[in-house]
Amino acid sequence: MLGRGSHERERAMDRDEIDFAGQLDALDTLDTRGPADPLDEGYSPAERPWAAQGWGTTPREEATGESLDARLAREVGELGPDEGDGLGDTLDTDGELRDDEVGDARTGRLIALADGETEVDLYARDIGVDGAAASAEEAAMHTIPAEDL
Repeated sequence: MLGRGSHERERAMDRDEIDFAGQLDALDTLDTRGPADPLDEGYSPAERPWAAQGWGTTPREEATGESLDARLAREVGELGPDEGDGLGDTLDTDGELRDDEVGDARTGRLIALADGETEVDLYARDIGVDGAAASAEEAAMHTIPAEDL
């Protein structure tokens, strides 16, 4: 058991006298993520205290125990990956195009028609791949056959 004087000596020790040799410098660590100073990274606590609000935290609950049905009811099951809606390759998006709204064949390079008329609907002619690199706008275009219009 520690004597009374040991606590008084700890309180009397000035913060500047504490040896911080145990703390590695940022350059001495192998961790390259985050800020340069590891003490600047901070801590993000859990969204909610899981165990503090659970069953068995009070003496009465510990003494009485918990039924198997109650324990199984509060278990959080493992959630599998979201299967999506089968329309595209992305999950958690607001709107995906339905398969019948676009054509299946990707369009090549588009050029304007030569007639020079301005219309409400825009039409272009597909001249195929040009330079083997499509812009993002051209890659997004798909050909809809005339019979489907």
